[in-house]
Amino acid sequence: MTAALAFLLFLLTGTVVPRNRHFSQTPDGIPLYVVSNGFHTEVMVPLREPRTQRDWLLTLQDTALSRRFSHYQYISFGWGNEGFYRASYGGRFPGPNIILRALLPAPALVHVSFYPSAPPAARRVVGLHLSEEQYRRLCSQLLTAFQLAGPTQPIRSTAPGYTTHDIFFQGTGRYHAFRTCNDWTNRSLATAGVRTAWKAPFAFSVLFQVRRAR
Repeated sequence: MTAALAFLLFLLTGTVVPRNRHFSQTPDGIPLYVVSNGFHTEVMVPLREPRTQRDWLLTLQDTALSRRFSHYQYISFGWGNEGFYRASYGGRFPGPNIILRALLPAPALVHVSFYPSAPPAARRVVGLHLSEEQYRRLCSQLLTAFQLAGPTQPIRSTAPGYTTHDIFFQGTGRYHAFRTCNDWTNRSLATAGVRTAWKAPFAFSVLFQVRRAR
């Protein structure tokens, strides 16, 4: 019990201690949204960003995706446990066995979703504006999540998307209790210089600090 309480205290302390404390938004900067379903967080950015010349459809190098989503405006990225993602079809929340297995190192997937417009204001949506340099750093970090075939080709997963507007790619790294989906979001934002939690295993940990960045 003592060890469990100490571990919980460590996690909560990581939530309230900020990185990049002095981050400030860039007026008229590049939009970024952190979105959450209450358990999981993802990073949403423009599908095409002319100032940095980042076009994610070109980056993903998938002609089928380019045809389907050429008129969309935003794309989101999440990283997580492959077994957990696969057990979540149909809106199901994975059972105890899947959750326990997710505590141990396991393969990861990158979840990519396409949106026709920016997300509406909501309790679990936080919008920020980045400088061009911050956005470039964020994009570079997001790219490290993808397994590549050759120097630049992201590898599609055999796991189908949940809807007609999302897809999975093979991810790098191993998911485990100390490297969760929310830690991945948190580290990606921290690399860009955004105010983040020191440690963010939970969705509320990410949102707690990002809200203060505004």
